[in-house]
Amino acid sequence: MALGAYGIKRPADVSPEDVEILYHFTPNRESTTTFKLNRLDSSQVLAPYLHNSDTSTGTNPPLAGVEILGGLYSLTLPNDQFNIKGVYTVYIRPVEIRTTIVDCGILAALPNVKGLVFDLNNVPQQYRNRFSPMSLVGYRIEYLNSDGSKVPNFFRVVTSNFYCEPVPANLTQTNQVSPRYIYTDNPTNLVFCTLSPTAAPTNQPNAIPFIGQPTQGVVITNTFFNPITLDIEMVDHDFDTLAIGLYGNQTKSIEDGIYTLYDLSGANNIYKQYNLFEIRDQFDKQLFEVRQDRGSQIDFSKNFNTVISQ
Repeated sequence: MALGAYGIKRPADVSPEDVEILYHFTPNRESTTTFKLNRLDSSQVLAPYLHNSDTSTGTNPPLAGVEILGGLYSLTLPNDQFNIKGVYTVYIRPVEIRTTIVDCGILAALPNVKGLVFDLNNVPQQYRNRFSPMSLVGYRIEYLNSDGSKVPNFFRVVTSNFYCEPVPANLTQTNQVSPRYIYTDNPTNLVFCTLSPTAAPTNQPNAIPFIGQPTQGVVITNTFFNPITLDIEMVDHDFDTLAIGLYGNQTKSIEDGIYTLYDLSGANNIYKQYNLFEIRDQFDKQLFEVRQDRGSQIDFSKNFNTVISQ
């Protein structure tokens, strides 16, 4: 409050293409022997809510149906993938772009500016538009070991990115030629990214921060929102179906022993039917009272309105 910095959290207004959705299924919470992640197409299952006529009143131009409301999205789970009783863990995270470092270079005009160079040919086609000038600002870069595992708890943040092209520069007192880079306004396959931190601290000028090395694999991730985990349990009954047994209308046919439960929709649709009967011994002594689920063998003549009209 003393600095005037408050209310710094803002709703995310990402597009579905910036989101990656993974899920894991287990038949129960005790089963942990198998773990397999599956992927959902975020462009098909995730949709942002847009401003409507009530939320865009007085704005010019009007926002209705145009501007993303922010922070509020509709997630549709496909029936063909979420159709088994059990526990689904849905993991929603920023999309990850995996590529390799072409070079750790410097700018010809500013030799103290060091950065990473990426070749768009090594970037998946659907993510190349993210590498347009200044589009990667704020993205996080994480590094991979030679075996493909991620270097734990180590990352850098992109501060700028522009198209570039190499310029050979002779090194002092050597015959080798080290490429330096210059920015270009024309789109090229090479992108130069500056990171934070890249400069040595003033109290230790020789401690140059590590920003990667050529041919090293990296994971580039947007920072538009924090990852979210949803725990979804598919069950046979919920509060509504349990309430049917407690508070719904019911009938029992004395003639054939059919016990019928009706839903709470107001239309009194048949929800479930049972056969009620007794089991007796040879001396007509009652041994059991039985309620047997009729399954799909529904007797629709037991319509509630028809029964009570009699």
